[in-house]
Amino acid sequence: MADFPPCPHCKSTYTYEMDTLLVCPECGHEWNSDESNVAEDYFVVKDSNGNILQNGDSVVTIKNLPVKGTSQSIKAGTKVRNIRLVDGDHNIDCKIEGFGAMALKSEFVKKA
Repeated sequence: MADFPPCPHCKSTYTYEMDTLLVCPECGHEWNSDESNVAEDYFVVKDSNGNILQNGDSVVTIKNLPVKGTSQSIKAGTKVRNIRLVDGDHNIDCKIEGFGAMALKSEFVKKA
């Protein structure tokens, strides 16, 4: 069995060759095997179900999330629009109505 490089998009190790292209079954990214040496400098953020999130997506919280400094919490099922992905522990920046600017972890949201 041939050993193919991981997907430059999502770093999946399950890549395979189709004609002259390498294909990732997890994110659907296709690239030329000659270009595989060029490292793309971005990261992939996945929600709680494994769906890949992108800037501008809408997400829904899957559990009540406590907010530091207040007695209120963000309720499960709260829809958050127009997210922005950042690198770090809390990898989603957004504005939530009634709370303002927030940073969320992608493991507590699902793609809407």
